[in-house]
Order: sequence, then structure tokens, then C-alpha cells
Amino acid sequence: MNTSPREENPGEARATAGRTALATLAGTTLEWYDFFLYGTAAALIFNQQFFPSLSPAAGTLAAFSTFAVGFIARPLGGLVFGHYGDRIGRKATLVVSLVLMGIGSTLIGAIPNYDTIGFWAPVLLVALRIVQGIGLGGEGAGATLMSMEHAPRGKKNLYAGFPQMGTPGGLVLANIVFLTTNALVGDAAFTSWGWRIPFLLSFVLVAVGLLIRLRVTESPSFDRARARDEVVRFPLAESFKVGLPRLALTLFAVVANSAVAYVFMVFTLSYGSQHLDYDKQFLIVSVTVAAALWFATIPVWTKIADRHGRRTMFIGGSVAILVWCVAFFPLLNTGNSALAVVALLGMGLIIPVTHCVQGSIIVDTFPVNVRYSGTSLILQAGAILGGGLAPMISTALLNSGGSSTGVTWYLVAICSVSLAGAVALFRLVPEGAPEPARVPAESVPGSAA
Repeated sequence: MNTSPREENPGEARATAGRTALATLAGTTLEWYDFFLYGTAAALIFNQQFFPSLSPAAGTLAAFSTFAVGFIARPLGGLVFGHYGDRIGRKATLVVSLVLMGIGSTLIGAIPNYDTIGFWAPVLLVALRIVQGIGLGGEGAGATLMSMEHAPRGKKNLYAGFPQMGTPGGLVLANIVFLTTNALVGDAAFTSWGWRIPFLLSFVLVAVGLLIRLRVTESPSFDRARARDEVVRFPLAESFKVGLPRLALTLFAVVANSAVAYVFMVFTLSYGSQHLDYDKQFLIVSVTVAAALWFATIPVWTKIADRHGRRTMFIGGSVAILVWCVAFFPLLNTGNSALAVVALLGMGLIIPVTHCVQGSIIVDTFPVNVRYSGTSLILQAGAILGGGLAPMISTALLNSGGSSTGVTWYLVAICSVSLAGAVALFRLVPEGAPEPARVPAESVPGSAA
């Protein structure tokens, strides 16, 4: 059945776009709060609570393995939510994804530890981590394209950047709650039971997020596609019509940012506290301040991208990340707190240069009627190859080589792949290229249902 897209005057459209941008920022911040809370706990707590029979090094590796499970589950969430986001609409799928994340995180805070129920403790931890991954898999693509599809003319990078701000925003929120709880209950109590409080708090935060998200209107681009009977039955399969070269190059271009970000946000906590004897609170505070810089600079970079184009900025940012990865661990390894802060703040300033526009680059790859599915495919594949495996690979390289040199070379290699992918992508698809043509709807009953 055809439905006509709603009509708004320019003032109402701008107000709607602003509400949508803030709602996607709030929702992604809360989802990433839950996801990063797990990462911080995996680096500092879970080896003791869920893998006490293993050595500290093996326990940390096991904890990071459960962290990676969430990334492996993200494609499932991306595929399911992407399919229904392209079939029935963006808004409903984003509401469900937020609920899933809240349920998963809240229940993690209630799991008995290994000393209480033995083998079942890590099993339950993994199961709920999968629930988290499915929820976040539906969030990333949907929030970015929802905000971008509401964007006023000439501001699509800025509006697509609001959900990207949720990544560092969630990290800042997670670390503040983590540190505050630790300070209130003390180290011993926090390690024993206090770590559960930030997870249980997810229930309240997600309830607030839902109140905000339920006020958002459906994407006008999706409304128009539905009104024109352009909804297709199998959007993921149709998204491949963009072409394998463009899909592969887009994936290569964005994978390094994810890997570097998770080494910086998660692996650094365990490495710095266990191998370099930095105080864990010092590391968490430093990473939090760096994430605040990341958050604050995204609107600056996205405005530059809207005004001057994103090609030069993205390629320059890819070079900067590669160079900083060479310097990052040598600065940390000095054991000097001031130089460690320089290393971490440098990451907070450089990572957003490419992170802020990678969402809009991916969204622009696909036509509107298969955009949620296609964007989810790229985002989740990049998350697995980059972020999900990065802390685990880094820990394995550290344990096998005895130093951070292997981790540095790993980051340099993946940054080189992304730089080459970005250069090739912008040659294949120059800036200003027209939006991909919509995939025709199948001539079958109910194809637009």
C-alpha cells in the first residue's frame, strides 16, 4: 500500500533534523556506554571474576576473547536490523536495538562470578555479550543514516557525525561512571562487587534514551522510497549491486580507525597497568580526557568536510594515524606519565579526523532503499576485522614477543591497508559523484510491505 511522505516547511524540517541528530547522539552514546563498559571491565576486572584459574596474562586474553565475541555477534544484528530497517523503517529498528543493549548490559551486572557458579559464569557472560553485539549491530548503521537522511542540504557530513560522537561520548560516560563507583566503594569492594553497579545503571539510562528516541520521526528518504514502491524484498542481496571493488575499498578504508581506536581505548588499559605499572585510575582518566577531545572535535571536522570536501581530510587523517601509531607505544614505554598523556591525547586528536566522516562515506555507497543493509554490512565487517580482534591480537602479540613492538607493526600494517584503500576509493568514486541509483522493487505482491 502506498503512503505519501509527510510535508514539512523548512523551519519544521530544520527542527526535526536537529531533534533527530540529538536523539541519535543520545541513543548511540548510551549503546556505546554499555559496550565500552564491558571493554573497561574486561581489561581490569573480568579476568579475576570469571577466569580466576588462569594466569593473569591468560585471564586477560580470555577476557578480551569475550570482548571480541560481541563484535562477532554484531554482523547478525546488522543483517537482521538492516533488513527490517530497509523493509519497514529506521525508527522501529533503532528502538529495538536500544532495548536489546540495555537488557544485555543490565543482566551482565547480575551474573554470579566463577567462584559462585563455576563454568556457567563465563558461559552466561558470553551469551549476554552476544546480546550486546546484536543490539549494537543494529544501532551503528541505522543511527548514522537516520541522522544523515534528515540533514539539511549541504550538511550531511555534520549530521552524520552526530551518531559518530556517540562512540567517544559513550566511552567518556562509561569511564566516569566506572571511576566514580570505584572511588565511592573502594578498590577491594569494587573488584568484588562494585563493578556491577555501572552495568545495572544501564537500565535507567536506556529508559531515558528510549523516551528521547520514541519522539523521532521516520526518515524522509525512507518515506519517499516507500511511497514510490521502491522497497525491495532482499535488500542485503541487492546492495551488492554497488559492485565488489567499491565495497572492498570502502571496507579497507575504514578498518584501521576501528583497530587503532580499540587498542587505544581498551588494550592500553591492561598493557599500561600490568606491564608498565601505570596506575589504572591514571590510565582511565587519561583515556577519558582523550575521548572528550575526540568527542568535541568531531563537529569541527565534519563542518570542514561539508565546506571543503572529505577526500583530502580523510586521506590526511589516515596518514596521521599511521604516523602516530609508530610513536604511540614508544611514548607509553618511557614510563613517564607526562609522555603517556601526550601519547593518549594525540590519539584523541587524530582518531576523529577519519572517524567523523567514515559513516557518511559508507552511507553514500548505497542507494536509499538498500542503505541500512549495505551500510550495516560494511560497518560490521570493519568492526570485526578492526576493533573486535584488535585487543585480542595485541595481547597475543605482546605475550608471544614480550614487548609492544609487534603491536606497533600490527597497527602500522593495518593503517597502511586503510590508507591505500582510501586513496583507491576516492579515485574510483570522486567526490561529488551522483548518488547510486535505487534498486528497482520486485514485481511481486507485498514488495513494499
